[in-house]
Amino acid sequence: MQVIICGAGRVGQGIAKRLAREEHNITLIDENPDLVDQVSTDLDVSGIVGNGAHPKTLRAAKAVDADVVIAVTQHDEVNMVICQVAKTVFQTSTTIARIRSQDYRDPQWKDLFSSDGVPIDMSFSPEEIVGDAIVQRFRTQGAVMSASFAKGRVQLLALDMEEDSPLLGTNLDQIKGLFPDLSARIVGLGKGGRIQAPRSNDALQPGERAYIAVLDEHVGRLNSIFDAEDKDAHLVTIIGAGNVGAYVADKISRMRGVRLRLIEKDKERANLAVSRLSRTVVINGDGLDPDVLEEAGGRRTDFLIAITDDDRTNLLACGLAKKAGVRRTMALINEPHLADLRKELHIDAVVDPRALTVSQILRKFRRGRITALRSLEDGKAEVVEGITLETSALIGRSLGYDEMPDGIAAVVLLRGNEVIFPDPDVKVQVGDRLTLLFEDDKVREIERYFRVSADYF
Repeated sequence: MQVIICGAGRVGQGIAKRLAREEHNITLIDENPDLVDQVSTDLDVSGIVGNGAHPKTLRAAKAVDADVVIAVTQHDEVNMVICQVAKTVFQTSTTIARIRSQDYRDPQWKDLFSSDGVPIDMSFSPEEIVGDAIVQRFRTQGAVMSASFAKGRVQLLALDMEEDSPLLGTNLDQIKGLFPDLSARIVGLGKGGRIQAPRSNDALQPGERAYIAVLDEHVGRLNSIFDAEDKDAHLVTIIGAGNVGAYVADKISRMRGVRLRLIEKDKERANLAVSRLSRTVVINGDGLDPDVLEEAGGRRTDFLIAITDDDRTNLLACGLAKKAGVRRTMALINEPHLADLRKELHIDAVVDPRALTVSQILRKFRRGRITALRSLEDGKAEVVEGITLETSALIGRSLGYDEMPDGIAAVVLLRGNEVIFPDPDVKVQVGDRLTLLFEDDKVREIERYFRVSADYF
């Protein structure tokens, strides 16, 4: 596809990197010439210096030939104009915009982004995407990563296999027999910089990361079996009251039995949080100050979440909290190379905003009836949920470990209201909502599974 990305910040770079790796033709537009030069060189994409909202800039980027225009500048209104110009002047088929202001996203203005309003085919809020991911991770505290599929009824968890994990050496096809009442399935194994779709005789090894699909109500039991048991978090501290921090604080403060402390260094932002969050104690101070952390709860804190706009502050805050005796910590990390410090600092989980945003956008690039998508470990693998059509090559196929093609594993199947975990006896039917995990070189094969065949017409 021919893709134009307006805005060369973190999100724009993340999108460009991933789409270029899939051999889409990318043109990146930004008003900062140094940034355009750097990104063009690093990612081997075309770069244009200019304002993406101006028709002449989009024309220079060959918008007339573009399949998709993605507007991710820092300003909502500029992103809206970019999409309007792309549709009106250049008849671009698909426009995508980052819209951060919650005023624009209010349900009462649901018709604003439409063919009769501002012609944006897909809008997204990074704050909502990241905030929801943090809340989801908070709900599944024993996991390194978590995501929801099958209309929220199934969780995909990533659990690290330590030296003392009780199921080490157990073949995957034996686990169901050991725990017949547990609705769960191991669907991916990560080690040595890659994620693979497993076969039935693969055995869990120390140092691996197991990706496990589990029925939502069985999460607690799964964690207990894998010795990753969660304990209720009653006292929670959040560092950072920006858009994401305030969003997460609002969600968590509504949970039963949770007492929340929110630390914010900026006085104006702290006062704003006080006016918006009625169930939260807001502390104006530095989250790296031991006295401020003690005021927020100190070692009595069950869970600390660092969500400032500085990666190093988030890492250091979590490291200091762990040293002070806080049971669990989570850090927001934008730079992937800094995420490697997680284990060294004993941080329980990290959240990568760019990866989450890219996952959201990639769904628009996947052909076929794709309803959900999650990129894993910087694109080493993906999990997609799609609807199986009657021309799909999947119809009638068995979903056992060894019956699926190499590099692909069946995660879960939703048939009507019934959640079905795959095994050799389960076969795909028309209209199933099927979730698959696949290695990064299987994208086109997966798309064919969920597309309508040309023979159908």
